[in-house]
Amino acid sequence: MTVAPPGTGTAVVRTTCRACGHGGCGVFAVVEDGRLVELRPDREHPVSKGYTCKKAHAYGELQYHPGRLLHPLRRVGARGEGSWQRIPWDEALGLVAERLNAIKAESGAESVVFGHGTGRDFHRFLYRVSNLFGTPNVLTPGHMCYLPRIAISKLLGMEIPLCDYDSKPRCVIAWGSNHLVSNPDENKGINLAKTLSAGAKLIVVDPRRNRLAEKADLWLRLRPGTDAALALGMLHVIVEEGLYDRGFVERWTTGFDALRERLAEYTPGRVEEITWVPAEQVVQAARLYAQTKPAALQWGVGVEQNVNCVDADRALIYLVALTGNLDVPGGNVIFGLPPMLPRAEFALFSELPAGQRAKLLGGDRYRLAATIDRLTPHVVWDAIESGEPYPVRALVIFASNTLTARENARRAYEALERVEFLVTADIFPTPTTELADVVLPAATWLENDNIADYWKVHGYAFPRRAVVEPEGEAWPDHRILNELGKKLGFEDRFWDTVEDSLDFILEPAGLTWEEFRELPYLQRPPEYRKYEQHGFASRSGKLDLYLEQYEEWGYDPLPKHVEPPESPLREPAFVERYPLVLTTGQRILNYFGSELRQSPTLRKTHPDPLVEIHPDAAAERGIENGDWVFVETPRGRITMRARVTDAVDPRVAAAEFGWWFPEQGPPDYGWDRSNVNILTDDAPPLDPGMGATNLRGLMCQITLTDAA
Repeated sequence: MTVAPPGTGTAVVRTTCRACGHGGCGVFAVVEDGRLVELRPDREHPVSKGYTCKKAHAYGELQYHPGRLLHPLRRVGARGEGSWQRIPWDEALGLVAERLNAIKAESGAESVVFGHGTGRDFHRFLYRVSNLFGTPNVLTPGHMCYLPRIAISKLLGMEIPLCDYDSKPRCVIAWGSNHLVSNPDENKGINLAKTLSAGAKLIVVDPRRNRLAEKADLWLRLRPGTDAALALGMLHVIVEEGLYDRGFVERWTTGFDALRERLAEYTPGRVEEITWVPAEQVVQAARLYAQTKPAALQWGVGVEQNVNCVDADRALIYLVALTGNLDVPGGNVIFGLPPMLPRAEFALFSELPAGQRAKLLGGDRYRLAATIDRLTPHVVWDAIESGEPYPVRALVIFASNTLTARENARRAYEALERVEFLVTADIFPTPTTELADVVLPAATWLENDNIADYWKVHGYAFPRRAVVEPEGEAWPDHRILNELGKKLGFEDRFWDTVEDSLDFILEPAGLTWEEFRELPYLQRPPEYRKYEQHGFASRSGKLDLYLEQYEEWGYDPLPKHVEPPESPLREPAFVERYPLVLTTGQRILNYFGSELRQSPTLRKTHPDPLVEIHPDAAAERGIENGDWVFVETPRGRITMRARVTDAVDPRVAAAEFGWWFPEQGPPDYGWDRSNVNILTDDAPPLDPGMGATNLRGLMCQITLTDAA
């Protein structure tokens, strides 16, 4: 790692931001005497195009925050008491390795579960460690966030088809994606903003009227959890009116007649009954999207956080494909990977023995998730509680405040409190680290060299150059994992330095890290209509609209709408007690999930957790804007501030997520006061293929309280 040390004056370093979990925006870091003083946008960056957000500009407060974890810690006394002993790194990693290897010897490697948060550029190391160690179990948010579309796309024979904004779409559907706020994954909101400025039509599908909806030519305000039904209704119109690409369908699909028969059930009238979207708007949206070429579809994780997760994803892929917008300029394109070592090869998935892979928790139930080696969290908690199908005795969690990030948070708390050995690595103390036996201090993105966007599929990879030395004894996550891998007994499979591992990844490009760090990026330029040369990597070599493998697994081979387990259609007594449809997970521009709430600047402009409620619903309850209210579901209740707005339907409430209160301090940091995952559930029925949890489309009650 080469950075400007103290006493060397001013340096400007080109790097890649990761102030949010997804990162990927180009910035110039201004360093004076070894200390970050400013982040400036990189206007030549091909993805962010000069965009930076308030999270980046406030990151200096977090970089030098006095509350950071700066030394390895070992718990002294009972969990949650806040008593810690500072220990050296060698002792900390030795202790972790000794305990994990002992558990492996006694109960099998599968009794250890590794875990990480969303969008982490180090997770290739975590999987390398877990696969060499021999456990198939890695706990992530992926079962209901982004990975479902990866899994179903692979089953359909391709990578995720992404919006090709640089080729100027003439119509964009923003579906469950508040793109100007969330800036998810491979694309940034600036690309959509520029597309709209160039005159593209915009269709927004969202239960909330957000900034995008206000700009839309057509806003479809659907009932939360009914995305699959709406997509099928649009497909019904497109097929019945002959608006589909007949040449593509005839040459490159199978199962069209079976799909058409299923679509007959989703007339605009029936879709209106399910989704609350007027039938004429369903027709209008279908025609606008199908008849405006090229058109792109940008969908967000809101689509995937319910029992209809995979069916919504594949219905949206079918929308793209049947309208002739798959892998065409300005449509949804399958971009190639840059010339680097494939991530799966680095992670050594092929070295996990078949017998161990078969022990994946929930793999026999959530078969699609198992195809990409992922699990849904409740199966881990089940095993901790019951010891079935085998005991889970240790959790090793990197960069995840699990108590705020995972559904049914009280159950997650009980599992973390009960598990025999818990290790966490994080930048700040959190309610999750307070339950750990060993806490490892992680470096920030400004303090480590790495390859940014290595895990994404937009065709780019960027150098993330360290710009300052780590504070205290903090280590980058990938260094921690590299050294832990050695301690576990796999010295020959890891590197002397992290930079050596980056050289290994870059070998196919003929570059070293020292050479790559001076480049703006690596890119594989897009190619279009690749299926015409190579077909699809599916069973048939075509796009299978009727999935035989789903049928073999006991799932429906065609997409359909399933009513959420809690809905306005439940028995009257339940609906009377919980009359409002609750959608959770609302994105906040100031924060990323549960991160960044230590920043005074970000908290000043968004200090409190908010739940949106319509003026009519608020008036019925005597609630005024800014009042503190209880939000209650069958799992419990939390306290939030009411934002009274007609942005939501009178029958809907929309709650923010990720809330805890670092300023309240240990041991609990107020983790259960306003944490929306107190209200969510992890119990079946879940999405059958992925085990995705119902976070959108719950039922709740909101009442006035004087509590603050």
